[in-house]
Amino acid sequence: MSSSEYSFIFSSLGSKQPNNTRKVHIRRLYDILQLCIQRQDWARAKHAWAILARCREVDWRAMWSTSVLLLGEGGAQDELTQINEDRVRFLSIMMRQHPDERESILKELVLRLIHAGMHRRALEQLDLYLPSYPYQDNPVLHVYAGLVTLYLAQPENDVSSETNYRTGWDLNLVRDAQAHFERARIVDPSNVVAEAFLSQLPGATEPARDRHSPESDDDTMRVDETVQARKRTRTGSTAGRDRMLLATMNRERSQ
Repeated sequence: MSSSEYSFIFSSLGSKQPNNTRKVHIRRLYDILQLCIQRQDWARAKHAWAILARCREVDWRAMWSTSVLLLGEGGAQDELTQINEDRVRFLSIMMRQHPDERESILKELVLRLIHAGMHRRALEQLDLYLPSYPYQDNPVLHVYAGLVTLYLAQPENDVSSETNYRTGWDLNLVRDAQAHFERARIVDPSNVVAEAFLSQLPGATEPARDRHSPESDDDTMRVDETVQARKRTRTGSTAGRDRMLLATMNRERSQ
C-alpha cells in the first residue's frame, strides 16, 4: 500500500502523509490516543501517550495540554488534591521550558491553582507576569486577576444575599480588581465578563454618602440574569465559592 492510500481519523504532526512504516505507526497511535480520550478510557490513553512522548517525531512540549489532561485523570476522588498539585508542578515547569506558550500555560496554571485552593499563589503568578509584555495586553489574564482579587477581598464568613463592599471587604483589593477589569475592557471593549463586574463595582470604593445620594442611579439599575447572578459573589461554603469563581473563569477562557 502506497503512502497516499493511508487514512487517519485525526489530523496531527503537521498532517503530512507518512513516508515510512514508523511514521504510520505513530499516526495510528495518535488516533488511538484521541479516541481513548474521547471515550474517557484514561488507562489506554495514558499508555498511548507514554509511547508517543518518547518518539523523536513528537514534540511533547508543544502538546503540554494533553499531558495536563491525562495527568491524574481516572484517579480516585480522595487523590484530587495531589492530582491538582502535580498539575501545578508540571505547568510551572512548562512555563520555564516552553516560553512560546507561556500565555496559554499561565491561564491553565491559574485555573489549576484555584482548583488546588491556592488563590493567593494564583494572584502572585498573575502579578508577576501582568506588568510585562505581552501579558499586559491579554484581556483574559486581566479578568482572571480581577476575579481572583475580588474573591480574596471578600469577608471570610460572608453568607449574605447582597454584596456590601463596606462590611468586612478589603477595599484596597476591590480597587485592584476594578483596575484589572477596566484594563481588560480597554484591551477588549466587547469583554462581557469585565463589563458585568464593572457594572457592580462603581461606587464600591466611594464614600457611603455618594452611594445613597439622590443622584445615584443604583436603585434604577437593571441587569440581566447573568449579571444579577454574579452580584452574589460569596454565597455559602468555600467549595461553593470556588465553583462560582472557576465557572466564571472557564466561561471567560472559552470566549
